Amino acid sequence: MTPRTQISVIGMDIEQARCNMVEQQIRTWEVLDPDVLDLLFVVRREDFVPAACRLLAFADLEIPLGSGAKMWSPRMEARVLQELRLVPGESVLEIGTGSGYLTALLASRGARVTSVEIDPQLAADAKARLARAGTGSVELEVGDGARGWGSATYDAIVLTGSTPVLPDRFTQQLNPGGRIFVVVGEPPVMAAQLVRWVAPGVLTERILFETMLEPLTNAMAPAHFEF
Repeated sequence: MTPRTQISVIGMDIEQARCNMVEQQIRTWEVLDPDVLDLLFVVRREDFVPAACRLLAFADLEIPLGSGAKMWSPRMEARVLQELRLVPGESVLEIGTGSGYLTALLASRGARVTSVEIDPQLAADAKARLARAGTGSVELEVGDGARGWGSATYDAIVLTGSTPVLPDRFTQQLNPGGRIFVVVGEPPVMAAQLVRWVAPGVLTERILFETMLEPLTNAMAPAHFEF
């Protein structure tokens, strides 16, 4: 077998694995938006996983990134992308850059993304991956965004770690019509929610599904009654 043939076979295996991921994991989890599905073939997930986990790039699991962080499962990434319904030109705040893959998906939907990562090494690794992938319209920041970030407002906000309660600062950073994806709660009860701005001072909350997700570093703790 020549080197050219080997590369062809390897490439074919990767594309088959990607197709299986979409058909067996993504579609079966109510992700049917054709634009989202098409994007999963364009933004190469295997380029954003740690090298040691490359063979697990399309598996239905969370991939360790180091420092206790984990990459979301493929179906979680796709479902959130579908729920946010981004349109080109919208602004997005992502709390927890992680591998940079969700960042790339958000930017590839035409959004202007500000992504905040508390771990400097994870941030540096994600920056390198995004550069190699040629992903534009992304501003990476290193810092603690668990309770809000800066003074700008956004059309969409994504928290990639859970929080026992959603800080008010995030709802204050929404533009009219904006939405937040967040996993709220503590073990053993957590729920993924979509919070939407509908009018000044008025928000709606829709529970999407139950899940378990590691908390953001320094996530806001709920107030407890003392007797």
